[in-house]
Amino acid sequence: MGQITVTTDVSPSPQKPDSQTGSSSLGIGILLIILGVIAIALPGLSTIFAETWIALFLITAGGAKIAYGFQNRSSQGFIWQILLGVLYIGTGVMLLVTPRTGVLSLTLLLGTFLLTEGVFELIMAFKVRPQKNWLYLLGNGIITLVLGGMIWAQWPLNAPWVIGTLVGVSILSTGISRVMLSLGGRSTLTPSNLEA
Repeated sequence: MGQITVTTDVSPSPQKPDSQTGSSSLGIGILLIILGVIAIALPGLSTIFAETWIALFLITAGGAKIAYGFQNRSSQGFIWQILLGVLYIGTGVMLLVTPRTGVLSLTLLLGTFLLTEGVFELIMAFKVRPQKNWLYLLGNGIITLVLGGMIWAQWPLNAPWVIGTLVGVSILSTGISRVMLSLGGRSTLTPSNLEA
């Protein structure tokens, strides 16, 4: 009769690094860095691109809300689903038809959001003050509040570039982190480490 062996080791077996996955992740990171630099260099164009993307998102979401409303028209919220869908679509169309007004509105909304977030971050920082690293939360709140204040103080003059610049910085930092993770993964997953 054959022996049955039972093991309690459930740790994942080391796998060889997939060089194609690592290369594609590195390539995507490099592409994101390039796109982030372009977005920062051409903030007006990237602002219009971001505004158009938001408009298309709102139109799509509005269509989905209306479709959902008609699928569930026997429910109590039918009329509200339809009205919300129309509001989403109307807002999206307004952003597409009058992009300058849309950019002004989105910039003001962004400034308001950052001011509000900054206030909440400051409140939270003082609530967790006994904790060891509460100053990081305080610093984040102050920076966020200052950014929101700067957007409001320079509005509407900053509207053509502020959204595109922030989108560019976000894309750039995502690209850098993707590249660094890809390079870090390569150094920790060398064949000698896997054989051990």
